[in-house]
Amino acid sequence: MQDEYRTVARAGVHETEINRSRFLCALAPAATEREAQDFIAAVRKEHADATHNCWAYVIGADASVQKASDDGEPGGTAGVPMLQMLLRRDMRYVVAVVTRYFGGVKLGAGGLIRAYGGSVGEALDALGTRTRRRFRLATVTVDHQRAGKVQNDLRSTGREVRDVRYGEEVTIEIGLPDADVDAFRAWLADATSGAARLELGGEAYGDA
Repeated sequence: MQDEYRTVARAGVHETEINRSRFLCALAPAATEREAQDFIAAVRKEHADATHNCWAYVIGADASVQKASDDGEPGGTAGVPMLQMLLRRDMRYVVAVVTRYFGGVKLGAGGLIRAYGGSVGEALDALGTRTRRRFRLATVTVDHQRAGKVQNDLRSTGREVRDVRYGEEVTIEIGLPDADVDAFRAWLADATSGAARLELGGEAYGDA
């Protein structure tokens, strides 16, 4: 797994005008290829009267799925530059649709490549990005008497408490960078006089 990746901070649309043509870049996070395709379909429906709805998406922290479409523009002048811009910015789990309303002035192949790639770059700048970092899920099990202090200590040291479950004992689910596991295990033993148990689970991504 990649240690981290970047994705778009939120869904949104950014518009630019180039030689009287309107370029509307719609960006959205997409956890799966189906989500990306559904987003593309929604934009195409909203802008059914547009000259072109070109798109690109990258799915997977390792960019394992990369697809793009020129939607009628000359081959390689729209979808590919959009995809290249997403990859150049290290974007993952993201879909981009650039809707073009033709303004009467032809841009030529080079102009189209700059327009479509640039629209994606400007939209990323406008909407912002966020970094997602890989971490290991871990479960701390402790008695009720110590649970409140452990939770407070976790939060005060910047640990993300993902879930707390109360039963005969208290189970606290947290996320840990792999590099911190040994140090955290030692801290926990010291903080609870060895009374807490730490179990490591699978891996996931969270905001850095």
